[in-house]
Amino acid sequence: MIASVLPVLTVLGIVGSGLIAGAFFAFSTSVMPGLARLPKPMGALAMQEANRAILNPLFLAVFAGTALVCVLVAVAAIVTGASGTIWLVLGAVVFVVGAFIETLAINVPMNNRLDVSDPDSPEGAAIWTEYLSRWTAWNHFRTVTAALATALLAIGLI
Repeated sequence: MIASVLPVLTVLGIVGSGLIAGAFFAFSTSVMPGLARLPKPMGALAMQEANRAILNPLFLAVFAGTALVCVLVAVAAIVTGASGTIWLVLGAVVFVVGAFIETLAINVPMNNRLDVSDPDSPEGAAIWTEYLSRWTAWNHFRTVTAALATALLAIGLI
């Protein structure tokens, strides 16, 4: 039973991690550089609104759902001894740790700090300046780990 579900779970993990990698990639390559070009209060306000908008059921289902699917893939691969188990487990761990847990532990607290700041204040400008460089650097990391997880899961499926 578990062995027959593993390929379906793996495909779901591949699609989910690919979608998340794409979202992170878009932020790293266009959204953040675009916001950096705006005056500080405008950039900070736009990011505050983007952070609020992304907290929607569809994104959260794909993001958290992919983490859950990855855990299930790893467990199912280990339990069944499927060919490609090492790749499946690596892909799952890379996504869960490098994209999901990293987001909860690093990016979300930064988002929360930015959210309560006043973009028009000197303190808000300082928070935005720090946020822009630090958040973007960690987002690059999330982009790479989500893309790597996609590749590892795909290799494991083959």
